[in-house]
Amino acid sequence: MTELVPIIISGGAGSRLWPASRHHLPKPFMQVAGKPLLAHAVERALVQGSDKLIVVTNQDHLHLTQNLMDEYASGIDVHYVLEPQGRNTAPAIAQAVLHARASVGTDVACLVLPADHIVTDMTAFAAAVDAASHAASDTALITFGVRPSAPDTGYGYIEVAEDGQDVAPVKQFVEKPDRATAEQYVAAGRFYWNSGMFYFTVQAMANALAAHAGAVWQAAQACFEASTCEGGVRCFDAEAFAAHPDISIDYAVFEHAENVQVVPAGFGWSDVGTWQTVAAAHETNTDGNSAVGIAADRLLQSKTRNTHIESFSQTDKAIATLGLENLVIIDMPDALLVADREASQQVKTIVDKLKAGDDFLQGLTQLPPVVERPWGTYATLKQEDGYQVKRITVRPGERLSLQYHHKRAEHWVVVQGTALVQIGDEELPTQAGEYRYIPLGEKHRLTNTGSDKLVLIEVQCGSYLGEDDIVRLDDIYGRA
Repeated sequence: MTELVPIIISGGAGSRLWPASRHHLPKPFMQVAGKPLLAHAVERALVQGSDKLIVVTNQDHLHLTQNLMDEYASGIDVHYVLEPQGRNTAPAIAQAVLHARASVGTDVACLVLPADHIVTDMTAFAAAVDAASHAASDTALITFGVRPSAPDTGYGYIEVAEDGQDVAPVKQFVEKPDRATAEQYVAAGRFYWNSGMFYFTVQAMANALAAHAGAVWQAAQACFEASTCEGGVRCFDAEAFAAHPDISIDYAVFEHAENVQVVPAGFGWSDVGTWQTVAAAHETNTDGNSAVGIAADRLLQSKTRNTHIESFSQTDKAIATLGLENLVIIDMPDALLVADREASQQVKTIVDKLKAGDDFLQGLTQLPPVVERPWGTYATLKQEDGYQVKRITVRPGERLSLQYHHKRAEHWVVVQGTALVQIGDEELPTQAGEYRYIPLGEKHRLTNTGSDKLVLIEVQCGSYLGEDDIVRLDDIYGRA
């Protein structure tokens, strides 16, 4: 029996989901409907009981992805294909196929899943994957089509010659239409939204890439041959990877291949690309309102309808709304977005303005309020001239790099857990409630020696407080 190896494509800037989605914490890691979008994708990937999984992601997000997999894919043999830069879905899928062939074998089927979808009926999804597995062959390529619920102009469409079949040959792929054309498609009944999910054998995709996207396939093979793989983590030379054409798998292969078939999706599906779709993924009250990150007794609403609120504050906060309708309100510690739900497609224009602004505004598109590191997290609580206050968490058994700073001294107060603090050549066991001072220029390191999360309040004092004032002498994560 052909082994199924799911492939999750975990990429995309998610600029329309600012301020929650940032360059260093993009939308696959956003919490939607109770867990990160990438965790939803893992649930779908494992619906057929696969014990292997390939995740294609940016190399800068490896530790973030591994931490999530430790929580949501425990016991699964997860492999990572790390992109130095995004080059669209055709190169991503080509590299994943090559990795599957090299690490598992040639008799492998692949289920490709973007990390930014929500599926509401997992039983129906499992049935669709099963139908695709029976239709797959070394020549057939399978895509999943979603029955349009409205004449949406934000999706590409798939036309079949005859509606009502469990698996139907694709007549044509069509671009995102205008409103009038979309209405005709919905009325015709033979059109599906292109979900961006695919099923194929390794051999079928290798053959299709060679036949229809030779430039992609040749670049992928050359890049793969020069890659390294250790512990299931495949890394690429940046220059070789940049040689891939920047093209989607739809344009490169599916729109040109002869034997493409569509499985009609009988499951609830949403492509989470705007705050409107995020809002729609959450349960609402009788007024159509939904909220995330704020306790019910802290949310005071009057004459408010169809409004979605997300609040992530460093301290307890009350939020009151009065006389509002059809809004999304996203309250982050460093940024606030208030938008009409229907205008949420246009958030990217705000991001473009931020990128053209000063250092502070540009920074709002890069780092999230809580910054993930291989060892844990840090969050800035307060910053003024000459000082900065941070909250630092360290996971059990993890340690920061041995480092020093040219322009700042640091004061550490452990508020939760047990730490080993190295200052100079001295190692100091430190409990909750105890304090350590690190002079400017002195080497130091922090280790969580307990079984629970370590929480530390750090006060930095100096003439410059930027993250680039770190000189690493030793680092277990290879950053020194």
